[in-house]
Amino acid sequence: MTTCDRRIFAIVLLAGTALAACGCGHPLPPPPAVATFPEVTAAKPERTTLTLSTTQPGQIEAFEQTPLFAKVAGFVEELLVDIGDTVKKDDVLVRISVPELHDELHEREALVAQAEAEVKQAESAITVTRAAAATAESRIKEAEAGIPRANADMERWKSEHARIKELASKGAVTEKLEDETLNAFRSAEAATYEATAKVQSATTGFREAQANIAQAEAAKGAAEARSKVAMAAQDRAKSMLRYTEIKAPYDGMVTRRTVDTGHYVHPASGPSNKPLVVVAQTDVVRIFVDVPELEAARVDPGDPALVHVQAVGSKDIDATVTRTSWTLMESNHSLRAEIDIPNPEARLRPGMYATVTIRLEERPAAIVIPVTAVIRDGATTSCCIVNDGKVERRPVTLGLRSGPLVEVVSGLDENTTIVIKQPELLRDGQRVRIAAIP
Repeated sequence: MTTCDRRIFAIVLLAGTALAACGCGHPLPPPPAVATFPEVTAAKPERTTLTLSTTQPGQIEAFEQTPLFAKVAGFVEELLVDIGDTVKKDDVLVRISVPELHDELHEREALVAQAEAEVKQAESAITVTRAAAATAESRIKEAEAGIPRANADMERWKSEHARIKELASKGAVTEKLEDETLNAFRSAEAATYEATAKVQSATTGFREAQANIAQAEAAKGAAEARSKVAMAAQDRAKSMLRYTEIKAPYDGMVTRRTVDTGHYVHPASGPSNKPLVVVAQTDVVRIFVDVPELEAARVDPGDPALVHVQAVGSKDIDATVTRTSWTLMESNHSLRAEIDIPNPEARLRPGMYATVTIRLEERPAAIVIPVTAVIRDGATTSCCIVNDGKVERRPVTLGLRSGPLVEVVSGLDENTTIVIKQPELLRDGQRVRIAAIP
């Protein structure tokens, strides 16, 4: 019974009591019973674009930030920058005075020159020994050419001696002539031996020349090796000398300086050492956002984002998620997401805070209902629909949830009337009255 029905019933009751008090002879009959049903708030599902997003605090950092340390020990000769200065890649920021490195470089250069001279000397020795080998080879050929001539001369005198000897035995010639031909034969035979010896001597000289060539080539190889060692030592000296100039690794800005001219600096040896200067790249900045575990799986590179930086008072910046850590951090079980934003005017400064809204998912033309209209019973979900004044519990399949709205994948359409407040108090088949349909 509604409040209005109760008031009507009270008025009728009072009127009947008054008439009875006035002496009316017959009492009034009781009022007829009024049928009452629970009143429910109902509405119809809507079709709209449902967007799921997360809003988290973020911090702006430089795209790159590099602390620059000394590699060699020495005194600060020149300090060419200060904090707030803009620098270009390879600009010299600090010069360190190390005179002994210059002396070492000069020594290495002299050793390189000496080694190169030894290489040239070895090359000349190879040329000389090859010429000697060519000469020895010519002598071999010359000596070999004399052997046939000597053999022919020996054979001729041998034959002549045999003929003269036979004539001498017959008394046709004198013994003196025989002795002369014998001496000539022996001389020709000796010449043959001499020609053979010359060939052997020339061959020995050629082999010695070849050995000298091999020795000269080995000497050249050793000289070249010494030259390479000297050049490597020279390159190292040059490298060490280059460390006396601290250069900017990229275009950026000097954000920190810890030394002055004349300070003694030494190579970094641990985390306690301070950098000489710190350079930051700020034409592009990174915004670090930690997304909670429940939303982490929905964050991907390329997701649209909206960045608001209260410190600069500018309008929101449209951006996208550039990269994520993919794994969750053990400290707080959140996903680290990074957003790169161009910063040509240098308005965004490292260390500023930002509020970042990341669009995780979007469902265009989705059928949505209030979350209050959903009845959960374990793993099943349902809604109470009103059909001809009766309640019917209908199973539904839910999808994306965003704030007070949730997507209905199946089970309802836009023409279905559903109870949107306290549907769990109603039973299937119960008659109700609809208070309002927005």
